[in-house]
Amino acid sequence: MISLDMMPPLMFAGLVVFLIAGFPAAFSLSAVGLFFGFLSIEMGFFPQAFLGNLPLRVFGILSNDLLLAIPFFTLMGAVLERCGLAQDLLEGTGQLFGKIPGGLAYAVILVGAVLGAITGTVAASVIAMGMISLPIMMKYGYDMRIATGVIAASGTITQLIPPSLVLIVLGDQLGKSVGDMYAGAIGPSILQILLFMLFILGVSIFQPHKVPPLPPEALQPRGWPLYWRVLKGMVPSIVLIFLVLGTIFMGLATPTEAGAMGAIGAIGLAVAQGTYSWKLLREAMGNTMRITSMVIFILIGATVFSLVFQGVDGTHWIEHLLSHLPGGQTGFLVFVNIFVFFLAFFLDFFEIAFIVVPLLAPVAAKLDINLVWFGVLLCINLQTSFMHPPFGFALFYLRGIAPKEVLTKDIYLGAIPWLCLQIILVGIVIMWPESVTYWLDQGTGVDPSTVRIDVPLPDLPDDNAVPTFR
Repeated sequence: MISLDMMPPLMFAGLVVFLIAGFPAAFSLSAVGLFFGFLSIEMGFFPQAFLGNLPLRVFGILSNDLLLAIPFFTLMGAVLERCGLAQDLLEGTGQLFGKIPGGLAYAVILVGAVLGAITGTVAASVIAMGMISLPIMMKYGYDMRIATGVIAASGTITQLIPPSLVLIVLGDQLGKSVGDMYAGAIGPSILQILLFMLFILGVSIFQPHKVPPLPPEALQPRGWPLYWRVLKGMVPSIVLIFLVLGTIFMGLATPTEAGAMGAIGAIGLAVAQGTYSWKLLREAMGNTMRITSMVIFILIGATVFSLVFQGVDGTHWIEHLLSHLPGGQTGFLVFVNIFVFFLAFFLDFFEIAFIVVPLLAPVAAKLDINLVWFGVLLCINLQTSFMHPPFGFALFYLRGIAPKEVLTKDIYLGAIPWLCLQIILVGIVIMWPESVTYWLDQGTGVDPSTVRIDVPLPDLPDDNAVPTFR
């Protein structure tokens, strides 16, 4: 006989079976949720009317203004991927750093950060940098694993640098503002870039033959043609970054409004670059439609699953399971990050954000963990889902555009050092929470519960006085 206590673990086990069998996550979530929902009604665990909440929850998803930011930022990234801006940035920056060992790798990291701040999508960054930089690195003798690894990792920075789609989703699931999530991600983004650059510096010192400088004949003379080329790519990027992020941080626009301005700005950049066409816009809109549809279907499936899971007291089961781990906050954080790291081998970041994060958030709040810091920490960890061999999407994107002479083995092995650097960043942020919280609005520093306002009472008439009328 199935008891109520058995239902939450059975639901998880059923979901794992569906996912291992290869069914799409959105439909697996819906199927498991509905099956256990009908079973719970038959077993008397909750009434039939409980599932009447489902249409309201689905309507709440479809009417969520915040989620409109996803198609806007996706469209912006899809347009910028095809407009040629990345080529100017990479070629100009590569020339600036080309004379030092590892110069091309430094250029890829910096341009990856800039592209991350203006596209918000990993695919756009990896594909653009792979098509432009990888042939140059191969031509001038870069170690294949270093070349493929730095391109994949630098594209993955996009997941952490605002306006990251992951931060939008995590903010929605944690009930925190996207502006706070973006502000909290500033410090870890800078640390991630520095870690990547320190790794290249170490390679250039101890194994300089793997990251040789460009030969003199490949370098352009320093002067206004070169600097103009860099500025031509950098200035429009900075303007677009301000248009998107500056307006959010200054409180002038919501993330959805900023995403809309970013999409218009990206189209304007494509026009300025001379690469705009109806074909470009049609392809970008098609890509946006596919990604947005996937996100909405996953979110609806996750809502079906989570509603039934709550109905069978699954949240209490999770809370009891995780809040009693040894080590308190630290034990919880270590367990959660290891759990998410291994989930990322099999699920992408959208699935993890919609399935797992809503279950973890109440426990984190009960343990008095800052949810913005917790969300940024999870975002750093979720970067690894793009770099995990053999299912990392950044590796798939790179494999799709890399020349045939680039071995798949080199792409996978080249990702491992960068994967380790991302894990190191997780550890740094756990040990140094101020790397996230420093950038948040600290408020007035006044505890509202201690505020006392004394209001003088007016002189009241004597109750025994006889009223007079005129």
